[in-house]
Amino acid sequence: MNRLWGRVSIRAASVGLLVLGVVGGVYVAKDREVQQPKQQAQLVFQATVDESSLLKERQSQHAADRAYRNQAGSEAAVEAAAAAAAAAGKARASEKKVIAAEAAKKKAEEAKAKAEAAKKEESSSGGSTVEVGDIPASCGEFSGNRATGCALMLDAGFGIDQFSCLNKLWNRESGWDEGASNPSSGAYGIPQALPGSKMATVASDWRTNAATQIKWGLGYIEGRYDSPCGAWNHSESVGWY
Repeated sequence: MNRLWGRVSIRAASVGLLVLGVVGGVYVAKDREVQQPKQQAQLVFQATVDESSLLKERQSQHAADRAYRNQAGSEAAVEAAAAAAAAAGKARASEKKVIAAEAAKKKAEEAKAKAEAAKKEESSSGGSTVEVGDIPASCGEFSGNRATGCALMLDAGFGIDQFSCLNKLWNRESGWDEGASNPSSGAYGIPQALPGSKMATVASDWRTNAATQIKWGLGYIEGRYDSPCGAWNHSESVGWY
């Protein structure tokens, strides 16, 4: 009897182990089936995260590239605008110079024609005149104190035709030297003012400033002889003006 129960117990234990094995296998299989979708889901999620990060990185790079291009374009536009403004300024300056030169040339030509007509008229009427020489086309033909004298003469309202007379007159008087002094008479400067202190009515720097002396001399000539050629004619006639 005991042997019979022993065999039954052994078989029952074997069956129990077999059942446990089957149940365990089923559980393991089910656990694997559950874990596999989880792992796949985690892989999909990680791939999505990686792709999203890559996409954001690319978007950031594209935004940086656009910002750089926009900045470069703005800087180029500013440089182009500055260059265009500079070119326009140079063009305007050149145009003004051309206009001024043409106006000066036209004025000189008119003055020359007027002087020649006056000379012909005086010659035909039997009057006499002193030869003044060639009429300059502009003050640009001279330099130094002579160029200053020519410009100031035009500013004073005289025509370019008068400069030949003024040039001859002050060549004789002082050689256009602002420091010229006559030791015997005390006359001083380019116009040989007598005394030189008369020129202080223009400015206090009359001893050294050629422009101050020239302005005074032109005023003196206009008040006494009407024009530089009038002063030159008088100087030729009597030896002084």
